Amino acid sequence: MRASTVFLLLALGFSTGCASRAAKPDSRDEETRTRSGSTPGVTRREQMPRSYLGEGLASFYGPGLHGRPTASGERFNQNALTAAHRKARFGSCMKVVNMENGRSVQVRINDRGPYVDGRVIDVSKAAASKLGMLDKGVVRVRLYRCPDDTVSEIPQAMWAAPV
Repeated sequence: MRASTVFLLLALGFSTGCASRAAKPDSRDEETRTRSGSTPGVTRREQMPRSYLGEGLASFYGPGLHGRPTASGERFNQNALTAAHRKARFGSCMKVVNMENGRSVQVRINDRGPYVDGRVIDVSKAAASKLGMLDKGVVRVRLYRCPDDTVSEIPQAMWAAPV
């Protein structure tokens, strides 16, 4: 039994060692790629705007959490242009662009989330309305840094030092 197993393993090892290697890409494809500068259909990082942060699925949250405290400490307002992101700093501004209809909105990050795999941002109900995603619930979006902080400011009463 052991001898036949050893023989079988040796035979498999020799047969894989004699297998042909993968074919090299056609040199004509290589020339086309170097002339054009990139692979067709792929946007290189250097060609993206510096404000680009990424893309993925976005969802919205609203009525059930209205008035509850967010991770930043302020109360969640479903009628404000706010959002939840896993890593962005609280108070930072993001431009969210719906890739299906082209609508965009600038939101202020005030919470952590989303806690569903595959999603990159949760926006408030007001932001979802501006993006035109209330009916669908989940849409594909692109995220950008805001060119300037034109979004509503962080509530001063929350962050002000007691006097």
